[in-house]
Formats: sequence, C-alpha cells, structure tokens
Amino acid sequence: MPQYLVAVQHPENYDPSLEGEAMIRDISALNEEMAAAGARFFAGGLESASHAKSLRKQPDGSVSITDGPYLEAKEYIGGFWILECAGMDEALEWGRKAVVACRVPVEVRAFLRMRPNRK
Repeated sequence: MPQYLVAVQHPENYDPSLEGEAMIRDISALNEEMAAAGARFFAGGLESASHAKSLRKQPDGSVSITDGPYLEAKEYIGGFWILECAGMDEALEWGRKAVVACRVPVEVRAFLRMRPNRK
C-alpha cells in the first residue's frame, strides 16, 4: 500500500507551551483514529528548527556541520505522520483532520515508490 507523509507546519516563532489540553486531546484522538483504521505507520514530533544541525559535503570531500535548519524558512516541520493509504484522496482526508486537530497547516506528500534493481 502506498505511503504518505502528513507533515505539520509550525511557524518559526511557534510556542509549544501554548498547546492547550483541547489540542492535545484532539491530536490524541486523531492518532487513535488513524491506528484503529490501520492507516498510521509511524508518527513523531520534532524539536524546533533552532535545534537542528545541517550537514553539507565540502569540495574537499569533508562534511561540515552547522547549527540550524538547512533552509531559512518562515515555517518548519514540527511533527509528522507516515500513513499507509489506498491513494492520495484518502491521505488528504487524514490531512484535513490533522489541520483541524493541530490548528496549523499540514503538507501531504506521497513517498516515491522505488523500483527493485533488476540483474
């Protein structure tokens, strides 16, 4: 079954301490609904982008590590679900529920299907 990423988009100044009990309850209910439907493969939250590390290959072959996200952006991924759905329409239905529960925008994107190597 195809897999889809439902990524929760937080603004750069997002304050997780403002997440009230109602929002936490709504997200928990959504997680339970996804699990009961057999759609949830994995879910996780991420620390803020300010805690990220970016790695880049240098011309000499070494790798540099810097503080912060790879791209400067006004939004970053604050959490995500990996869902197994019949198609994009089903994934979008879960995305709609995620927008309501999380109270922020989400992005839904299909994982690429890798073809097996043929010898």
